[in-house]
Amino acid sequence: MGSLRSRVLAWAGRRYIARQQKKGFDLEKMAFLPDSALEPLRRVGLDPVPSLGQRREEAPISKLDLPFGMNAWLVTGYEESKAVLGKVSEFSNDFTNLVGSAGVTEDQNPGGLGFADPPVHSRLRKLLTPEFTMRRLNRLTPRIDEIVNEQLDAMAAAEGPVDLWEAFALPIPSLTICELLGVSYEDRADFQRLSTARFDLFGGAGASLGAISESLTYLLDIVKKQREEPGDGLLGMLIKEHGDEIDDLELAGLADGVLTGGLETTASMLALGALVLLRDPAAFDAVRGDDDSVHRFVEELLRYLTVVQMAFPRFAKEDIDVAGVHIGEGDIVLVSLSVANRDATLGTDMERFDPRRDPSSHLAFGYGIHRCIGAELARMELRTAYPALVKRFPDLRLAVSPDELAFRKVSIVYGLDSLPVLVR
Repeated sequence: MGSLRSRVLAWAGRRYIARQQKKGFDLEKMAFLPDSALEPLRRVGLDPVPSLGQRREEAPISKLDLPFGMNAWLVTGYEESKAVLGKVSEFSNDFTNLVGSAGVTEDQNPGGLGFADPPVHSRLRKLLTPEFTMRRLNRLTPRIDEIVNEQLDAMAAAEGPVDLWEAFALPIPSLTICELLGVSYEDRADFQRLSTARFDLFGGAGASLGAISESLTYLLDIVKKQREEPGDGLLGMLIKEHGDEIDDLELAGLADGVLTGGLETTASMLALGALVLLRDPAAFDAVRGDDDSVHRFVEELLRYLTVVQMAFPRFAKEDIDVAGVHIGEGDIVLVSLSVANRDATLGTDMERFDPRRDPSSHLAFGYGIHRCIGAELARMELRTAYPALVKRFPDLRLAVSPDELAFRKVSIVYGLDSLPVLVR
């Protein structure tokens, strides 16, 4: 395990350096993208930009300027978001809707659930759902505990400041997903290397789609190994139970979807959530409380942070009216989950983080048939990691001034580039 941890941290370090090197390329300066198109991918600290809140209050479904003659709508209201996300027959998620736009090609299709419509989506989700029941996931509980404690041990042994992103937030979901899928130890460093580039918009759309293609090629090799010797992980179980019903490309797409949905997202939650703990003594105390207090904290944190800022794009399959707004056939509809989760419909003072708030029906995991299938696994990781962190390091504090923290400027999955902390 020691050598594996070293490889994980070495990979995380390389990833951090790559991010720093890319800072010279700013999507905000790309002339073909109007300012309003980037608005849903920006934040001010942990909060959506104020103009998005104004959009929600004035027109919860409003036109969004996009290049290449695309007719697009931005949904910012909570009820309106549920209405769009819940409509299956009226909207399409199929990847082929993107083919031909801005150089997107069919061979860049990541597969999986996010970019599929029924009946393909229905068949694949039916195969995958049993692997994400609490009964199946509970087998991971001891391993998640071990992973968290191993990272805390490494942090405790370090001298001076520790980058909580590299040492804690990233390895926990990374190693958990490897455990879930049944990826062999020798494959894990490469597996992780391919995971986050698609969310880093500083690399441009082409770089992100290229990372998807590379990831799928690599995952196909892992699937072939599992075909030969099925293990006890998710891939092995799917092969043993449904081997003739699912081909290698579909299996690789499902693995890629688990990777996409569970690594960068949970890592960002762990890092940003730790920042909330460091800023809010009430939150710090709540995580040291009983299971109910931890549950409330995690649910409120999911709502407040909503690290996945936008849902997968929807394409109108027909003319349709949503909340009194006419959306034409072929129009693109983008749902701002981060802003919808601040809607007053969910409760009072929703712009504020309150660790004692009663859990709400937030949209942090989406809604409808495309709701994140790994939501409970993410909750398991968060409920384990935060209490362990504050109990091990009661004097945890930032090692830099808050204004020195580098948040991602424009990103589908919001997060930090690093989080230097002192643990003693």
